[in-house]
Amino acid sequence: MQSKAQVNPYKYRIQKKVTAGKGAVVSAHPLASQVGVQILQQGGNAVDAAIATQLALAVVYPGAGNIGGGGFLVGHLKSARLRNGQGKNIAIDFRETAPAKASHDMYLDSTGNPQLQWSQDGALSAGVPGTVAGLFASMKYARLPFKKLIQPAIDLAEKGFSLTQSQADDLNVYADDFKKHSTTPVAFVKFVPWKEGDILVQLNLAATLKRIRDKGAKGFYEGETAKLIVEEMERSKGIISYEDLKNYKAKERVPIRFSYKGHEIISMPLPSSGGILLQQMLTMIENKNIAALKFQTAASIQLMVEAERRAYADRAAYMGDADFVKVPLATLLSKKYLNYRMSDFQPGKAGNSKTTGTAVIKESDQTTHLSVIDAEGNAVSVTTTLNGHFGSRTVVGGAGFLLNDEMDDFSIKTGVPNMYGAVGNEQNAIAPNKRMLSSMTPTVVLKNGKPFLVVGTPGGTTIPTSVFQSIVNVIDFKMSADDAVNKLKFHHQWLPDEVYYESGFDKNIIAALEAMGYKTIEKGSIGRVEMIQVTGKKIIAVGDGRGDDAAEGY
Repeated sequence: MQSKAQVNPYKYRIQKKVTAGKGAVVSAHPLASQVGVQILQQGGNAVDAAIATQLALAVVYPGAGNIGGGGFLVGHLKSARLRNGQGKNIAIDFRETAPAKASHDMYLDSTGNPQLQWSQDGALSAGVPGTVAGLFASMKYARLPFKKLIQPAIDLAEKGFSLTQSQADDLNVYADDFKKHSTTPVAFVKFVPWKEGDILVQLNLAATLKRIRDKGAKGFYEGETAKLIVEEMERSKGIISYEDLKNYKAKERVPIRFSYKGHEIISMPLPSSGGILLQQMLTMIENKNIAALKFQTAASIQLMVEAERRAYADRAAYMGDADFVKVPLATLLSKKYLNYRMSDFQPGKAGNSKTTGTAVIKESDQTTHLSVIDAEGNAVSVTTTLNGHFGSRTVVGGAGFLLNDEMDDFSIKTGVPNMYGAVGNEQNAIAPNKRMLSSMTPTVVLKNGKPFLVVGTPGGTTIPTSVFQSIVNVIDFKMSADDAVNKLKFHHQWLPDEVYYESGFDKNIIAALEAMGYKTIEKGSIGRVEMIQVTGKKIIAVGDGRGDDAAEGY
């Protein structure tokens, strides 16, 4: 059992699994997980720890941890000591929005041809950041002062931290992009290549975090930081304005809630498609006795693939920001409809996407997730993103943080694939102040009314299927959290009509799927699941073995 999380930014280890008795945090970087557990040990609840962990990730995980992007929080809060007095399930939407100057065809040239570099690179690709607003929207459920929660991130930015090998490699690979898309020198670039153990100091980011510490959300959306963002827009031909920043609001949503085999699932609603897809997929297999088919046999994989195919076809045809477009949720989530969707399922024979729906919109995989549970039974699941790796690769001059390239998650033009090979539709077309559709799926699973699993992952359109498989691994296949997270994953998203699978899959299983009529594509890795499981008085936290992800607990 881990006794106390000690944060040494210059010497730390990546701990993949921890068994704890009181609380735990698992995130994409060990220093961020350690910060979260320290907050728990200092009297904070799960929301406090989630806020502090997000802020630390903004410093130590620049590829996706952020204050220049957005995300979603799902929580099951039970503590009577919460500021609002009563426990409840919550969902906080701090997804980026399109700037007021955004327009339907803004990424098309004069002849109507899409220019994907405009939606993916540089400041024009950035949506209005939502992360900072999301942090302050979460504070109503926190216990400790915000100044205490942000200070570890300030220290990490100001004094620096030691890079892992993968981080050094990443910074070297993207150095030319940082120089190309940023108009001022940035902390991520130096004269000689980065190496493992080098110290990354981010003084401009520390100054920005101090303004947020001292002035709250206005320290980001107004004043000096807003000025620096708008000046970067002017230099880089972006369109985010003072008004866009000042007017941004995080929104509390009604969580997706449904039952699966005696468990209650709580997940994120629109503008994330994740919770809807999760409910659809679990409901479609619930009466099929997948446990009898056994883990990752050709039969069990086929059943899950066909549920995935149908859910993603619905995502493409019907889903978008429900504040702007009508989405037939009651139908999409009804058992009658979902049973009908699976009525043409034929064991042993591949389905066909040409007859299943229309199109799918794919999100990039450069996202990060954190899971937290505390001693009082509060559970928080948070997924955030910059979209592409290091977002737009534009660092705000003088402010030290990366802007997202989230505008590429809109449909640039109906029927035209984006850089990830996905095509779009009018439900997700660009409009001022609209939120782009997401796949993020932060989720809490309850058993007998108490937290049982806290789970989520990065991975773009593979996020819902990775969460789906992780939950089925535990509930149906009776796996440990460690195995549920680290066992190989697969994915189908309707279009392209292909089954992706991770390297290392049993070749006999792949051959059996191909004999059924599936086209299969090998991928290096799918997702990076962060899971906490509660069994009796034990809390088991697991960081995915696919990255630097780490678990801490006490």
